[in-house]
Order: sequence, then structure tokens, then C-alpha cells
Amino acid sequence: MYKYACLNQISQVGLDRFTDQYIQVEEIKDADAVLVRSAKLHDMEFPDSLQAIARAGAGVNNIPLERCAEQGIVVFNTPGANANGVKELVFAGMLMAARDIIGGANWVQSQVGNAEIAAATEKEKKRFAGSELQDKKLGIIGLGAIGVQVANAATHLGMQVYGYDPYISVDAAWNLSRSIKHINSVEQIYEECDYITIHVPLLDSTRKMIGRDAIAKMKKNAVILNFARDLLVDEEAVIEAIEAGKIHRYVSDFPNPVTIGKKGVILTPHLGASTAESEDNCAVMAVKELKNFLENGNIRNSVNYPNCDLGACNAEARVAIYHKNMKKMIGRFADILADTNIKNMSNTSKGDYAYTLVDLDTQVEPDVIEQLRATEGVVKVRVIK
Repeated sequence: MYKYACLNQISQVGLDRFTDQYIQVEEIKDADAVLVRSAKLHDMEFPDSLQAIARAGAGVNNIPLERCAEQGIVVFNTPGANANGVKELVFAGMLMAARDIIGGANWVQSQVGNAEIAAATEKEKKRFAGSELQDKKLGIIGLGAIGVQVANAATHLGMQVYGYDPYISVDAAWNLSRSIKHINSVEQIYEECDYITIHVPLLDSTRKMIGRDAIAKMKKNAVILNFARDLLVDEEAVIEAIEAGKIHRYVSDFPNPVTIGKKGVILTPHLGASTAESEDNCAVMAVKELKNFLENGNIRNSVNYPNCDLGACNAEARVAIYHKNMKKMIGRFADILADTNIKNMSNTSKGDYAYTLVDLDTQVEPDVIEQLRATEGVVKVRVIK
């Protein structure tokens, strides 16, 4: 029997994927696995029983990844599950920037009781006129799950689409429309595009990547859209550029004291993945990841341990070994397991950590498991079966 806890409200559509092998508990101290959305876990103590944390969403800034890795707690996220919801809001942002939809709607609301509203509308509508998206150049920085969907959809609106991602995955490349111009220099996006949208993770290398130097290269009246993370953009520099007439609009899904109330800034209250469908999709993916990990030891979409998959656990025994990414580890494990018949093995690594799954033809004796645990560099050993 497996036990799980929910630290935020998780869609019932996802929780319904758990079988009768699973029971929900209230306290994390009693849980084998945790599902979370926005709850902050950095100051939380994790019990030895905790095997995994699944974030029902993409961002994991609220989870102490390194500490989890040190404790042998695998952290999952759900990349792509909310991509469609974010994609649709990106286009809403482009349309709001291209045409003063918000200003126009607010003006109409101010005319309550005006019997001459039809005539007034014809007179005032020119104040809110804008431009169309067709034939405009859209630059997409980051061609992950969201970036690819934005790129492909933009082609159907008649936009000229430029995509930049030096680390594009094979899957993303296959899913990208052939009409997208995949470029090798982000400067080309800055120099040529009317709309620029960013879809990359927040790392030290990407923090404030759209700053003064990037803005200086942009076309006059360019629009910057940020539905990824506010810290990817130097927002003080963007506001200065708007005031100087260099940038037309900045659209962000992350309101903060720097941007709120500023001219030329359009803000939404972190609505990117706030759709019923996105929440359902994220919950379903998170539950699938947890079940596959708890029942089979397989890892898919972890952010602190490598992916590793031996399929369904059909062997007599399966052992998972979490360890540091060090030389000669596999040889040490093989020596310890020498008296058993290894049926299958998979070893993968990610940064400082590695993960080894071993299928065996016979049950493993407790003393063998203890030898594995005592091996230098081993973080945790879990007997799956």
C-alpha cells in the first residue's frame, strides 16, 4: 500500500488515477509521495519515508532540489501538460498589445447610461485602433513544449515565425512546423522581430537575459511578452525603453511593484496555466509519474535525477540505487550482486547524481542490500520488488 499527501488542491481528475493500492494521508510525515503546486517546501523537513515529490506544473522554484537529491527524494514536474493554456494566453497578450482591447472595453463600461452610445462609439473607436498580427514577425526564444505550440499556432495566423533554441530536443524539432525559421543567433530575433516572446527556464544563465543590450538591438515599437518568469527580463530597463518610445508594449503574467501601473505595460494575474484543462492535465501526468516510480522504480520527467526506465517490473526482484555520479560505481554494484543473476540493468546520470535500476532472477538477501547502502557514494537503495 502506498501513501500520498497533497500540499495544495490537486485536480480530482488526476487523483482518480490512483488505484486502490494508494491511500491519501493528511501529513507529509506519513507519506511515500507528495503532490504539490505552489506550496513552498524550502523550510519543510522531509521524513525518511518520503520517496518522491511531484509538482503539478513546470516550475520547481518552490522545491529544494539539491536537498531532495541528497536525501534520495526524486522530484518530478509535468512539462507540456499546461502548454496549451499558456499558448492561448500568449496570443491573448499579443492581441491586447496590438489593439487597445482593454482601453476600448474600459471606455465602453464608462458609458453606462449613455443613450447615444452607438454614435459615441463611432466617434471614439479610432482612439483604440491598432494593427493586425498577420505578416508580423514573431520571435520565440525557447522551443520547448510551450514555445513549439506558440510557433506552430502563429503560422496559422499568417505570422512570420523565428525560433531560437540552441538546446532544442529531438521531439521538439520533429513537432516544429517546417515553415518556422530556426535561427542560430538570438540577436536576429532582437533585430528583426515585431513581437518577442520568451519561453526558457529561469537559470543563472537566463536571468535578465532580455536587458538593456538586448533592448538596444530591438526594432522600434517592438512588443515583449513574458509568460515564463518575470526575472528573465530586466523590467526596469523595459520600462525605461517604453518611456523613451523604443518599446511599444511589455506584456507579462507576473505582476510586481516594478511593473504594475506603468505606462505601456499589460499585466495578467499569473493566468498562464490557470485553466481547468491545464490543472487536470498536470494532475494526471503527475500521478502517472508517481505511480510508475513507486511501483516500477522508473523515472520520467525528474528535475533532480536522470530519466531511467526498465518498463513494468516483471522480474523476480528489482532494486533501485540512487548514487553520486562517480567512476567505477557499476563495477562495485556488480561485485556486490555477484552471487545473483542480473537479468537487466539500466544506469543513467544527471549532473552530480546517477540512478541505477537492476532486475534480478532471485530475491536479494538483506545483507546484500546493506552492502549496497554502505558503498561510498550511494545515497539510497530501494527494493522495488
